[in-house]
Amino acid sequence: MNKIPGFGLIERARALAPLILSEADEIERTRRLTPSVVSGLIENGLYKVLLPQSTGGAEAPLDVFMQMLEEVAKADASTAWCLGQCSVCAMTAAYLDPDTAREIFGAPDSILAWGAIAGEVQAVPGGYHVHGRWDFASGSRQASWLGAHVQVVEADGTRRRKPNGAPEVRTVLFPLSSATMYDVWDVIGLKGTGTDSYSVDNLFVPERFAALRDEPTAVREKGPLYQLTTNIVFGMGFAAVSLGVARATLDAAIDLARGKASVGIKAMRENNAVQGAIGRVEGNLRAARAYLYATAEQVWNDLTRTGSYTEEHRAMLRLASTWTIHQSASVVDAAYHMAGATAVFHANKFERRFRDMHAIAQQIQARDTHYEDVGRALLATDPGAGANVT
Repeated sequence: MNKIPGFGLIERARALAPLILSEADEIERTRRLTPSVVSGLIENGLYKVLLPQSTGGAEAPLDVFMQMLEEVAKADASTAWCLGQCSVCAMTAAYLDPDTAREIFGAPDSILAWGAIAGEVQAVPGGYHVHGRWDFASGSRQASWLGAHVQVVEADGTRRRKPNGAPEVRTVLFPLSSATMYDVWDVIGLKGTGTDSYSVDNLFVPERFAALRDEPTAVREKGPLYQLTTNIVFGMGFAAVSLGVARATLDAAIDLARGKASVGIKAMRENNAVQGAIGRVEGNLRAARAYLYATAEQVWNDLTRTGSYTEEHRAMLRLASTWTIHQSASVVDAAYHMAGATAVFHANKFERRFRDMHAIAQQIQARDTHYEDVGRALLATDPGAGANVT
């Protein structure tokens, strides 16, 4: 058996693409990944890409994770988005004791999903009492476990704080069966992600199921992957998803241009304006992809060589992921407009990829304030001033 981290995951993702593409209409219609797609992802170990090897995962390098998502996104953005979300959630295993991590993630079909940070929990002897509702839980309809990011309130009513004075946020984990799910994901793009909401009522969560996630002092695993924060890995993964969507959309426009001709109008393939547009957009997409992967490679090499993750690394990754998402959206827009009236028909998939891409660009990982954060870090004279580039 090959022990290279992540060996074969990209090839397996590419091999699954025809199945995912054939199921994309049903994924869109039902707003859920279909059972056959979920089974394919599980059977090929794709959900385990970022899980520690000590817990039975691949613990793959960052670029393998990204390329895997890119291949899936060429077939369907919703599938890639869910896979990326749940893969990053599995990094939580690095912050749990080994027995607890195996209890949650040990089965082949063990999948963790979570929503946005919200609410607080009450600290009690042995654990926490949890009550609340969380939104934006992509992949929750395939999950067996859910997580909730919450601030901790002590028994005396004071808020637990970290040594630097900031409120402590823990990720409490509980079986899906403990929660009530709400079907709320009625949206224009990424329809198939089932990014629904969930709640629990006065649930006791033992201490061992509460992770101090993204805290360097709390991480158990020492590999380079777990020096990165989940927020940063989310950003790089979703940038790779955007590249896959852009690649598929531009390829569809190129295929269309090869054969489309209208009465009285020069064939698209012979139109100088179309030729020039395709050349420029192709260059833009290749440049964005090269930049994203070069940045990932540089940071990964530094982590492997020095074992040190710096604020400069954080800023580099955040800038590359944000810019790549925006550049991918521009590529999709250009390809969509190039296709003309053909693009508005459901059968041609231009309009789905257009909607999906702009749903991606609306997410927190693509917000414009990231540029301000990176600029602030670059202009600071204090090397630690980029700490808010998350």
